[in-house]
Amino acid sequence: MVNSYHIGQQASCSKTITETDFILFAGVSGDFNPIHIDAEYAKQTRFKQRIAHGLLTSSLLSQLLGVHLPGKGAVYVEQTIQFKAPVFIGDTITAQGTVQEIDEKRRILTLLTQCFNQEGTLVLTGTAKMMVPEDGGVI
Repeated sequence: MVNSYHIGQQASCSKTITETDFILFAGVSGDFNPIHIDAEYAKQTRFKQRIAHGLLTSSLLSQLLGVHLPGKGAVYVEQTIQFKAPVFIGDTITAQGTVQEIDEKRRILTLLTQCFNQEGTLVLTGTAKMMVPEDGGVI
């Protein structure tokens, strides 16, 4: 299966971040930091409004890598993340992955992972390593 990938191969997926996403992610993660869930508190911050949990934004990479590229059967091995800009309620975030390296022996793909808002601003960047299944098989 590793032969079905090539350097420079790309995929992307998008999602508009909602208030419901903020609340559900706070519940799942247990991160009730007021900068995410308290509008009055957030008005006093440098952002002047609530910002998304960083890991909520990065969770779009899970869909990208698990469904689109490399996709079905692949397993996350490693992820680095740098947050570059805040994400707000109503932002449409596009997660994009680009294959940078292919380790055929270990069946590991290294991908540049980036998220952009609707204005094209980079909000997150990093690198993912994904193990891909053998031909027609599973990990």
